[in-house]
Amino acid sequence: MSRYRPPQKPGAKYITKEGELALKSELRELWKVERPKVTQSVSEAAAMGDRSENADYIYGKKRLREIDRRVRYLSKRLDEMTVVSAPPDDTSRIFFAARIQLEDDEGNNYHYRIVGPDELDPKRGHISIDSPLAKALLRKQVDDEVTIESPNGERSYYVIAISYDAS
Repeated sequence: MSRYRPPQKPGAKYITKEGELALKSELRELWKVERPKVTQSVSEAAAMGDRSENADYIYGKKRLREIDRRVRYLSKRLDEMTVVSAPPDDTSRIFFAARIQLEDDEGNNYHYRIVGPDELDPKRGHISIDSPLAKALLRKQVDDEVTIESPNGERSYYVIAISYDAS
């Protein structure tokens, strides 16, 4: 069995101002708070002697690698991201960072916000701009119908409302 994984298509390079602040906060927390604590505990565990059977040392080194990997990822990702903080010129159409209200054929209402892939949060209704639903919604207006293919078959939605946060 091979460990090869085909390269994945990179996610969109857009992020909302709130998403940027959240990623910067996570980066700061990892680098300024968590990493120094773990480094201190690894140093104390190393001072105890035999490192080969020292669980605190082994776990601490593993955790340091995880923190460093995440810090590298966040630093690189934040550098390449484009922060979208202003609404588009045409607010009657759906673009990045739009808040959308949809209605399906049964009359159920759904509320979504189109965000970058790093901000994905289904519980809050944040869907990635790379998702099939968001791709289908882009450039639509109020009263437009959107049809997407889902695992349960074809689903139709109607755009009820579009809004943008004032920044």
